[in-house]
Amino acid sequence: MRLGVFGGTFDPVHLGHLILAEQCREQAKLDQVLFVPSARPPHKQGHELTRFDQRVEMLQLAISGHPVFRIDELEKDRPGPSYTFLTLEELRHQHSGAELFLIVGADSLNDLPQWVQPRRILELASLLVVPRPGSEMAELETLQQSLSLPADLPLRLQMIHAPLIDIASRDVRQRSAQGRSVRYLIPRAVEAYIADKGLYRAST
Repeated sequence: MRLGVFGGTFDPVHLGHLILAEQCREQAKLDQVLFVPSARPPHKQGHELTRFDQRVEMLQLAISGHPVFRIDELEKDRPGPSYTFLTLEELRHQHSGAELFLIVGADSLNDLPQWVQPRRILELASLLVVPRPGSEMAELETLQQSLSLPADLPLRLQMIHAPLIDIASRDVRQRSAQGRSVRYLIPRAVEAYIADKGLYRAST
């Protein structure tokens, strides 16, 4: 099985997430794409996140009807920061024999040498790199040198050709707080959920 792993806070999930996941599924011939909502992202410590269960419910609404997209809540009850290498280790244990493909943006790839245990990540998964507006990907040779990769650990990487979708969850939250339209930025069902639950409203 070729298993795509798409991690993020998904606060909220938007159409850019879904388009990129579908492009990865098609171009990398993935049998399944796992959306893995982050419980305690290390780069967002101190930031207030929408409740984990509500982010999962929005994801469920967004991917409903897609037979290949699934959600894995494995980070929900794991203590400590939600490090990618730990998630991949757990997925490797759960799906023994599966080939893992980690979906990352070009901007995140540039930061990979600063992640916790980046070499372990590369041992566990191939990378599917998707373009991001305003981000240029580092030269692969420079990246390999930064990671100090041994000869027996090649950088397994596939570039995904996808539309440059300049949508950010942060912008969706701001628009919702200001009472502005988020139509066509997020799935209609997610838009209705946000309105029904009163998410992202400005503090009064």
